[in-house]
Amino acid sequence: MNKIAILLSLASILIYYAFAYHITRTDYAVLVLLYTVLFILFYKLVDILKNNTKALTYFAFGFRAIFILAIPNLSQDFYRFIWDGRMVLEGYNPYLYTVESFINKGVFPVAQAQELFNGMGILNASHFSNYPPLNQLCFTIAAFFFGKSILGSVVVMRLLIIAADFGTLHFGKKLLERLSLPSYHIFWFILNPFIIIELTGNLHFEGVMIFFLVWSLYLLYSSKWQWAAVVLALSISVKLIPLIFLPLFFQWFTKRSKPNDKMWASTALNLTSLILFYAIVGIVTLLLFAPFYSPKFITNYTETVALWFTNFEFNASLYYIARAIGYTFRGYNEIAIIGQYIPFVVLSFVFILTFFRRIKTLIQLITAMLLALSFYYFTATTVHPWYIATLLILSVFTKYKFPLVWSFVIILSYLAYLNINKADKQENLWIIALEYLIVYGVFIWDVFIKKAPRMEA
Repeated sequence: MNKIAILLSLASILIYYAFAYHITRTDYAVLVLLYTVLFILFYKLVDILKNNTKALTYFAFGFRAIFILAIPNLSQDFYRFIWDGRMVLEGYNPYLYTVESFINKGVFPVAQAQELFNGMGILNASHFSNYPPLNQLCFTIAAFFFGKSILGSVVVMRLLIIAADFGTLHFGKKLLERLSLPSYHIFWFILNPFIIIELTGNLHFEGVMIFFLVWSLYLLYSSKWQWAAVVLALSISVKLIPLIFLPLFFQWFTKRSKPNDKMWASTALNLTSLILFYAIVGIVTLLLFAPFYSPKFITNYTETVALWFTNFEFNASLYYIARAIGYTFRGYNEIAIIGQYIPFVVLSFVFILTFFRRIKTLIQLITAMLLALSFYYFTATTVHPWYIATLLILSVFTKYKFPLVWSFVIILSYLAYLNINKADKQENLWIIALEYLIVYGVFIWDVFIKKAPRMEA
């Protein structure tokens, strides 16, 4: 193996160890400096070893192994994950009770309840759980094996996320090969320090959702659309975000033309396949939610999801501009007004892509997915760092590079509170502006400028 690659990997190991066991999110300068170095090392490793995917695979999962025994230090969401899993094992429906409702009464329904409450923080503890059923299953598995150990639960959840990354590597690599794209492109996702730190390190289950999404796309391309629908429903049942992609399948089913494929023999058959595809996705998703059903569940869940549009604000871009404009003539609570329109604006954009953009190949479908989700995040009131993971995996199958750049500059979102002492205060908008200036700059280059010569050809 290349000696330079070995040196790069050794340096990466040292930095990943620091991220796993020493760095906190208030170590601003160290955080940005080491992440920058790590990203450069990652880029060089992929570039040097792009013809040796076996070595890249070893490095990718070797780096992940460093985090196995680490308690996440850049996120506190995992405390709620552990709480929900233990609640399920105790026979409680996690969607019907807030953590705060127990603690305020001095009731401790699960082991280490007070410690979990303190760890997750009052904001998380005051809201009902919004994690879909397959996500809850992952939490429950961790609680089953380690019902009285926070570290033990963390290890189990981390192993599940790493296993999902193996699946993403497997199906992602196969799909790239089927699409006649370089197979090493999957390592822009798998080996990316953003993915390793945010998903493996900080225990965000976007990695599990992404595994099912990539598997579903592979099945769809293999003309196994019934199974693709089932697996897509599994993805939705980990994180709801793939719901935004559903309209985009319309052209794939109704306008594709494959003369040698009997499945596409007629428009009527294609339309029937589309309806059945949606039906399978809907039925499987509902069946997975069914064990938790109650009238109160529907109310609690929809109200909690709505908070991401009408209450929470973090690392936004276009929304912050709209908010500033609104402040000039209203002066208060702009999120309650602007937030209620965002879902309709996003849905309108998705339907424009669905009916007015050419979506007849899988690459065109994935590109439409990337553009739809990007538009959603550009208009959203809350964009946490780990949200970018889905954009990154989709970009692997397209010509667009702005998600890769965003996975680098997203570290700036950790600096949003650089000028204050507590993370519940006003963000530093200059830092957020710098992040999005870079992201929008590359996005415009990718989508409008770089594309122009090809359109003329």
